[in-house]
Amino acid sequence: MASASTSAFSKFLNSPVGPKTIHFWAPAMKWGLVIAGLGDLARPVDQISVKQQLSLAATGLIWTRWSTIITPKNYSLATVNFFVGCTAAYQLARVAIAEKKVEVDEAKSS
Repeated sequence: MASASTSAFSKFLNSPVGPKTIHFWAPAMKWGLVIAGLGDLARPVDQISVKQQLSLAATGLIWTRWSTIITPKNYSLATVNFFVGCTAAYQLARVAIAEKKVEVDEAKSS
């Protein structure tokens, strides 16, 4: 039984997307962007950079697709980029909703 777990670990260790390659560490470090995006959920909407969130959403979605067509397929990179894109899209939705609310409030006060 020990040899089966050892071979599974060895297989993971020596995998084309294993911890001996950049294909493992780049997605692992990119989770910091997701954590930062989640931290920004507490930030007031007027302090959110629309340009930054647009670029994060675009790169997140583009790299999600790219991660599934490159060789070796890197599903951990696809996953982290999907979440980068989702957190940025959510921030953009918050900005759009806030701007719409301001427009409605201004129309009511006129």
